[in-house]
Amino acid sequence: MTPVAEPHYVTSLEEIFWGGTLIAITMVIHGFGMLLVLRVAAGLKHRFASNPSFLKGMFTLILASWMIIIVHLSEVFSWASFFFANQAVDAKHVNASLCYYFALLDYTTLGCPYNLILRWRLLEGMIAMAGLMTFAWSTGVLLTLAQDFQDQQLQLIKQWREKRHARAGR
Repeated sequence: MTPVAEPHYVTSLEEIFWGGTLIAITMVIHGFGMLLVLRVAAGLKHRFASNPSFLKGMFTLILASWMIIIVHLSEVFSWASFFFANQAVDAKHVNASLCYYFALLDYTTLGCPYNLILRWRLLEGMIAMAGLMTFAWSTGVLLTLAQDFQDQQLQLIKQWREKRHARAGR
């Protein structure tokens, strides 16, 4: 029995163009999203400044996390829309849900039991690159907010200890 040869694959300029375009769209969505997260967090910090607390700080971090997740899911939607419009997922019954599932798993670098058709194969790696870049950015934003929260909590503990020592010294 003769082995079946894999179809010949050549990366095309069209594939590179669309991959670059989708990465650019992803970065634009992410940029706006991260600025919105920071703006909302700054607004909450200002609102809670007169009476800061652990719960208010945690609320801000949790809300920021939820917002970041929504931003990532929106970015995946742009890739999934492209895959659906081009019937790019190599499966028997391609639908929008399957394209979103495929895009989400590749965006998070988990991988998927499906692949893209040969014509769009390069985009599997490019969506993972987009995910890696945006997750790194999100981590930076969340780290900034978490560091601010921790600094605020340490300051509150310091103030509480100073008040306690002042009362004990009377």
